[in-house]
Amino acid sequence: MRKLLLLVSAVVLVDTSFYAAITPLLPDLTEEFGLSKTGAGILAAAYPIGTFVGGLPGGILAARVGVRPTVLLGLALMVLSSIAVAFVDNIVLLDLARFIQGVGGAASWAGAMAWLAGAAPREKRGEMIGSAMGAAIAGALLGPVIGVAADLFGFELVFCSIALVGVGLMLWTLRTPAAAPLGDGSLRGLRGALRNGQVKTGLLLITVPGLLFGTLSVLGPLRLDELGATTAAIGGIWLMSAAFEAIVSPLAGRFSDRRGPLAPLLGGLIGGAVTFALLPWPTDAVTLGILIVIGSPVIGLLWAPSMSMLSDGADAVGLEQGLAFGLMNLTWATGQSLGDIGGARLGQAAGDEVAYLALSVVCLAAFLVLRTTRQVRRPATA
Repeated sequence: MRKLLLLVSAVVLVDTSFYAAITPLLPDLTEEFGLSKTGAGILAAAYPIGTFVGGLPGGILAARVGVRPTVLLGLALMVLSSIAVAFVDNIVLLDLARFIQGVGGAASWAGAMAWLAGAAPREKRGEMIGSAMGAAIAGALLGPVIGVAADLFGFELVFCSIALVGVGLMLWTLRTPAAAPLGDGSLRGLRGALRNGQVKTGLLLITVPGLLFGTLSVLGPLRLDELGATTAAIGGIWLMSAAFEAIVSPLAGRFSDRRGPLAPLLGGLIGGAVTFALLPWPTDAVTLGILIVIGSPVIGLLWAPSMSMLSDGADAVGLEQGLAFGLMNLTWATGQSLGDIGGARLGQAAGDEVAYLALSVVCLAAFLVLRTTRQVRRPATA
C-alpha cells in the first residue's frame, strides 16, 4: 500500500508542478506574445478547461479499461505537452499544449486517485487521499520554482527534463500491479450514482474550494501588488500558504477517518466564510498576506473529507472509483474556471468587495445546508 501511495503521490505532484509552473512565466509570456489580460487569462485557464473536457472521459476510461492504462495515457499526454511547451513559439500552440496537459491531468488524476481509493482500507481512505492531496499541494509549491528555472536556464532544458520524469513515472506505473475494474462503469450507473446523497454532497463540496482558490489566485496577487508587495513577496505568500495546506490536508483526512467528515467540512466552510468576509478590508500588504496564509489552509480542510465522501458514496452504490474521480475532475475544473474567470470579472465590474463577500455567502449557505443534511456520516462498515 505504501508503494502505491508513493506512486500516486509522485504522479499528482509532477502534474500539479507542471500546471503551476506557468505562474511566474505569465508576465514574460504576455510581453513576448503581446497578449492582453484576456489572452493571458486564456493561457492560464487552458489547463482547467482541458481538465473539464477530459474529466468524464478519463473517469470512463479508468472504470472500463483500468486505472493503470488511464494513468499511462495521462502521463503520456503530459510528456507530449512538456515537449511542446519547450519548443513552441506560437501562442495558439502554447494554449493548445496547456489544454492537452489539462486533458492528461484529468486522466492521470482519475486513474491514480481511483487506484488509491480502491486499494486503501476503507478505515484509512481519507488519510490516504489526504496524503496524496498533500503531495499535489507540494507540487503547487514546486511549480513556480520550475517556472523560474525555465526562465533562467531555458524552456528546452527544464521542460524536456519534466518529460523525462514523466517517462520514468510511466515505467514505474508499468511495474506496479493493479486490480481490474470491479464496480459499475456504465453511464447508467453514473446517472444512478448522481442520485446518491453522499456523491452529490461530495461533488458540491469539491467545487467550493476550487471556486474560492480560483478567485483568490487572481484577485489576491493584484491587490497585493496595489498595496506595494513585490513579486518575490507575493510568491512567498503563496509558498507559505501551500506549505501549510500540504500539512493540513492529510491531517484532515485522518480526522475524517476516525471521527467522520462533518467537523473538518464545517470548519473549512466557516473558515472560508470568515476569510472571504475579511479579505476586502486590509489596507496594507502585510495584513493581507497574513490573512491569505492563515485562511488558505483552513479552506484546504475541505479537500480530503469531500473526496473521501465521494469515494464512500461510489462504494455504496457500486460505482467504479474511476468514474467517481472523473466526476471529481469535472467539478473541480468547473469551480476553478468559474473562480478564475467569473470571480475576476465580478471583481472588475463591481469591486473585489462584492466578489469576496458573494463567496463568503456561498460558504455560509453550504455550511447551513451541511448542518442539516444526513449525508456526511460514513456508512457503517460491514
